[in-house]
Amino acid sequence: MKRKFIIFTLLQLIITTIAAQKALTTYRPGLTAEGAVYYLPKTAIRITVRIEKTSYQPGDFCRYAQRYLRMNDVAQKPSVAYRVVDIRQQTVAMADTSKAYSVKFDAKTAASNIILSDDGVLLAINAEPRRLPSEAAFTPAPQPELPNPRQFMSEEILSAGSTSKMAELTAREIYDLRENRNLLIKGQADFMPKDGEQLRLMLNQLELQDRALSSLFVGTTQCDTTEHSFLVCPTGTSAKRVLFRLSQHLGLVDSDDLSGRPFYVSVDDLQAALPKDETAAKQKKKKVESGIYVNVPGKMRATLYDGITPVSVMEHPAPQFGHVELLSGDLFNKRYTTHLRLHPLTGAIEKLEAETPKK
Repeated sequence: MKRKFIIFTLLQLIITTIAAQKALTTYRPGLTAEGAVYYLPKTAIRITVRIEKTSYQPGDFCRYAQRYLRMNDVAQKPSVAYRVVDIRQQTVAMADTSKAYSVKFDAKTAASNIILSDDGVLLAINAEPRRLPSEAAFTPAPQPELPNPRQFMSEEILSAGSTSKMAELTAREIYDLRENRNLLIKGQADFMPKDGEQLRLMLNQLELQDRALSSLFVGTTQCDTTEHSFLVCPTGTSAKRVLFRLSQHLGLVDSDDLSGRPFYVSVDDLQAALPKDETAAKQKKKKVESGIYVNVPGKMRATLYDGITPVSVMEHPAPQFGHVELLSGDLFNKRYTTHLRLHPLTGAIEKLEAETPKK
């Protein structure tokens, strides 16, 4: 009997748990037949950094560069170096889940044509929302194909018995190429081209051979640029904090890896320096009323630092540093057709027009 009681109790607990799970549903903004639930946006800062990687590979004859070509300080070991070539900031909108509101459709309202973004942010009512242009995706420049220097070597160079002899003969070939190029430019070559196009092709070919053979002494350098994005969503004034670190030889490293040079970001609430808005303060104390809520954005300043040196300073509108205003529901009654369009980044009023319906 006791065993049956325990089983019955467990079944009751399971049924109660299932019923509770059905009763709890995930809160999601969107349009329904009865009305709409929407968010207002907050501003995040997308910081985009382009980093150039420079790779050096020494040539086969790098030890003889000074002897045969009179070139000093030619590196004899491969190396990799990273540096920031561009850093910029732009604002993007995010749904502010702390600003969630609802509007109910009924026979007395004309606010049924509500348009929300994919993440539930209110964009427009009875109006066409403004679409922000999408940023073009970053596409790295194609790497130039490096010519194989050995295809420009003569039979004498390739059959030389030592690396030193090959380097000497290659250096002579380079000097001959440069002399022929100078003669063509001066118009003193034995076989002058018939027109300008032939001259251009001959000069380009001589330049290509010179560059390929010289790479055996000076080495080759390749540059590759990558783009990285960091998203910062400030909620108040914040002092300098590490955004990322860059190592000259390792590239991007973890923010706590001291081998990299730190880049910082700080955010200042510019609205905090202004006199307090009593109207906004009273608005917060009001009870929830019917109508449409919109943002009155504040302002923030974002500063990016390379170490202690500022590299980018910009001011942005910031709804999270401002306040919320209520547009009375009377604007959307049947007596008027009100067109409301909000700025997609800030949630502030961009267009508000009321039309009296024609009789």
